[in-house]
Amino acid sequence: MSQEPSAGLNRAKPYQLVLFPLNNGATNVYFVLILSYVAQFGSSILKLGMFASIMVTVMRVADAVTDPIIGAMMDRTSTKIGKFRPFMILGSAVMAVSVVCLYILTPLIPETMMWARYAAFVVVYFVWVIGYTFQTSCTRAGQTVLTNDPNQRPMFTIFNTVGSLLGMGVMQFMIPLVKGMYDVKDAAGNVIVSGYSDPTVFRIITPIGIAISVFLTILAIIGIAEKDNPKYYGIGGDKQEKVKMSEYVEIIRDNKPMQRLMVAGAGCKLALAIATNTTVLLALYGILMGNYNSLYLPMMVLGYVCAVPFFLLSMRTSQKLGQRASLIRYVSVALICYVGVLALLLFSQNGNPARMLSFPFQGGGAINLYTILFIVCFGIGYGAYYATADMPIPMVADCSDYETYRSGKYIPGIMGTLFSLVDKLVSSLAQTLVAFIFLIFAGLSDLPTDSTPYSGGIKVAVIVMFCVIPMLAWAATLIAMKGYALTGEKMKTIQKVNAARKEAVANGMSLERAMKEITDDSVKKEA
Repeated sequence: MSQEPSAGLNRAKPYQLVLFPLNNGATNVYFVLILSYVAQFGSSILKLGMFASIMVTVMRVADAVTDPIIGAMMDRTSTKIGKFRPFMILGSAVMAVSVVCLYILTPLIPETMMWARYAAFVVVYFVWVIGYTFQTSCTRAGQTVLTNDPNQRPMFTIFNTVGSLLGMGVMQFMIPLVKGMYDVKDAAGNVIVSGYSDPTVFRIITPIGIAISVFLTILAIIGIAEKDNPKYYGIGGDKQEKVKMSEYVEIIRDNKPMQRLMVAGAGCKLALAIATNTTVLLALYGILMGNYNSLYLPMMVLGYVCAVPFFLLSMRTSQKLGQRASLIRYVSVALICYVGVLALLLFSQNGNPARMLSFPFQGGGAINLYTILFIVCFGIGYGAYYATADMPIPMVADCSDYETYRSGKYIPGIMGTLFSLVDKLVSSLAQTLVAFIFLIFAGLSDLPTDSTPYSGGIKVAVIVMFCVIPMLAWAATLIAMKGYALTGEKMKTIQKVNAARKEAVANGMSLERAMKEITDDSVKKEA
């Protein structure tokens, strides 16, 4: 049952906990549809070469810079349908229209007008990232009104991941199948022209992706509808004072937990963005291991299956010890397991069946010892880090509550977008890093496909991106979390203090007096 804020903790109803995180699933549809494939589309379909990869990074940086502006807009927004739902609706609409323009209309521009292709790619992609920020920022900011119960908040990660699987997972499963239908193969069954070079593939996946995203958005709006209400907005409720733009610098400077979470979140996102990048996986399973069609889906399913127990373990750890302890524990597991993945990739040998991945279907061979060892190391490692990849999202809500506790200000929009600013600046490097690493180590001026011939340089590039960069990112996460102050016990105290101050303000006490008189010690004495 939910409780009124004045009665203590603001708890979510079960259906709200399940439905609102689907907003992340709605945007993750586009994370796969656009961020994972737009560089491949720009290079293979529009013939933009490296320009496409570079523009993905440039636009991601521009998106990050606009994040705090959109966050400030959200904090100042108050409409008949609340603070968050307008941004969810607008973001979904903008992304749907822009992805149709990008994937379906831009290929119609003739090659004789390449300048128009370049211009359309840049403009449409920029419009898309604005819509993406509108909707993604609501996932982080909206948690503050959904629940502040330390036992419920870790559950957001579970349902957030379910939403991601309904969005990202469905797209990751479907797109390679569609692509396989349009591969051009020789008599021996080898791919000579990748399906990603056929515009029809993108014309098929675009409307499917839009439909899934819109459906998940509608469910998420239902989930937050009751809580998107001024009485749940911070200590001041509907009397909340507007935060001046000049105060944001002070907030960034003084909110130390948020600074550390930015580093941890960026590390987790960079690891996920690089290790699951479409081109990296094409090179790993299609070039190094020689059979993308028989390996990609089994390994993807393996990762998801192995993630399930880690989601349950991480939730229990978060509820007992706090989200910081859970993130540290399971990122450490991922780091250790990927030492084994690194060793196995170094040991692999293209053309030697005993030292490559092999599954007994779709043209693969019998399972060998190498495959068994890879399944163990990759499965446990991927399961652990996939379970923690989105854990910083509910932790943003903790940092927002801490800011309310520290300063009395309720600014979930700016807190969420400050986090995503660094997150995007770092993860924006992913696609450009992929392109440049293939250029540096393999000498490839265009992104490789599963029809690209094997070379030692490609193997080195894949090892660097699939293992080394994620491992360095996880190490940075562990270092950042070492000094993170919002432990499980601290968050319980913060919620008690915020609830006591909120009740006092509702009963007529000024916010300034409540901030001064109601402290950790006074709440503990009353208890």
